[in-house]
Amino acid sequence: MKQLVLRYLKPYYGRMGVGFLIKFLGTIMDLCIPYILAYIIDTVIPAKNRTAVMTWGLLMIGCSLLAVTFNIVANRMASKVAGDATEEIRHDLFYRILHLSNGQTDSFTKPSLISRMTSDTYNVHQMLGRIQRLGVRAPILLIGGVFVTFTLDPYMACVLLATLPLLGFITISVSKRSIPMYGELQEANDRFVRMVREDIAGIRVIKALSKTDFETDKFQTINKEVVERERKNGMVMAVINPSMNILLNLGLVGVIIVGAYRVNAGTSEVGKILAFTTYFTIILNAMLSISKMFTVLSKAIASGDRIWQVLECGEDMQVIEEDCADMGADMEEICFDHVTFSYLKGGEPVIKDLDFHIKKGETLGIIGEIGSGKSTIVNLLMRMYDVDQGCVRIAGRDVRSYQPDALKAKFGVVFQNDTIFEDSIAGNVTLGREMSEEQIQEALLYARASEFVENRAGKEAEALNIKGANLSGGQKQRVLIARAMASRPEILILDDSSSALDYRTDAQLRKGIKEHFPDTTLVIIAQRVSSIRNADHILVLEDGIPIGYGTHEELMESCSVYSEISKTQTGQ
Repeated sequence: MKQLVLRYLKPYYGRMGVGFLIKFLGTIMDLCIPYILAYIIDTVIPAKNRTAVMTWGLLMIGCSLLAVTFNIVANRMASKVAGDATEEIRHDLFYRILHLSNGQTDSFTKPSLISRMTSDTYNVHQMLGRIQRLGVRAPILLIGGVFVTFTLDPYMACVLLATLPLLGFITISVSKRSIPMYGELQEANDRFVRMVREDIAGIRVIKALSKTDFETDKFQTINKEVVERERKNGMVMAVINPSMNILLNLGLVGVIIVGAYRVNAGTSEVGKILAFTTYFTIILNAMLSISKMFTVLSKAIASGDRIWQVLECGEDMQVIEEDCADMGADMEEICFDHVTFSYLKGGEPVIKDLDFHIKKGETLGIIGEIGSGKSTIVNLLMRMYDVDQGCVRIAGRDVRSYQPDALKAKFGVVFQNDTIFEDSIAGNVTLGREMSEEQIQEALLYARASEFVENRAGKEAEALNIKGANLSGGQKQRVLIARAMASRPEILILDDSSSALDYRTDAQLRKGIKEHFPDTTLVIIAQRVSSIRNADHILVLEDGIPIGYGTHEELMESCSVYSEISKTQTGQ
């Protein structure tokens, strides 16, 4: 938390210094008002000098106006600093999240990252604003109030001062306990966000299967956990305010009793007692403000630590040095050299001793049952994860030797569960890349998407709903395929991207890719044999182990699993 604040507040030190000075002056004006009032009651009024009363009264009004003006200006400056600093924190956090490796994303979990981007940054924003507004004012009112009371009457001030160590002890003790509790609360919120995110995304399935009651019960469980943690945190923090009120009010009673005795004895004056009670109220409000700051600070420390974990998360996929000499035109475009990989360190391998080679312009088809490791091959090829054993090469180079942007630029990919963004069709095709209208139309044409795009009212400029809810499954897949082909990639990956297409459109799509992208290496992951039967190479996976590799004809003879799949689907 300390590093986070120091890093993002450093550019605003000058502005904060000016704000603190203005806030300091406004606070001093507040402290002067009771002192002037005591002077008027004890000195000016007994002298029966009306002019002096008016003069000192106008001075009190002036102090009040200056206090209000200075505090408003300082608060506006504090809000601006807090907003600007939080904006930068959110920007850097979002940037870092986008650059996390898949392994790091899995470790943090997506709901946790969402929570850190939203509620955690909000807590930090609240703390930055509150500290600037009250972090100067409350301590000055507290310390200044105590100092002024000593100048008025040291004996009564000692009664008041005796309560402050107890108040400090209570505040610090409660804060030490509350900080870890707020961290646990945020973790519970992560689980809450994950469930809400999953249920809203799958709401149609839940309704279709009549599982609304089942999901409601699950939601109630996690909701109760969050509420229980919030309740415990609230109970702990609720100790501060009543404790302060009791101790300070007891101190006030003591001050009044001591003051009454001293007035009777002629060693003090009524104005000082009145000023004392005013300063006592000021000190009480200052202590309450400090206690609220500790509450906000406790939340912010827990949230700041969570944000800092992401910001300072180092790169876990370093670029390695490798000889990048040209290996000639006949070099293998894709090479998996005895690759073994597990998503969990030391866990059961998802891919085991996978070895194959594909030349530039060839087509590789991958087929296998669900969970056999087909999509994992794509993740390793694009270096979403690093292999445990073996090596993955593209154009003769280890994928670990490429700069990330240079490696990703080689690919056009449609993932198994890809995303349509809330943008136009053209915007979903370009995805922020500089492309001409001709390139967009060409990509839509080759992806067999131009037909349905031309039939829509706004054509490619029409805005799509989130996740393409206003498109059919086949239309979404064709838009995604157009996005992948728009940049004419060196390697085109289609991960189960034709499952919603009819056989005719699927065949036309593959034929068009071969005609218009002859130099593009194509990787097709499919459940249908018809989608890959014409591929130059077909890889058959079972539990992460390659059990067949060759052409369709070769596998029909040599691989019983592939032969059985083909006969089941085609009857041949």
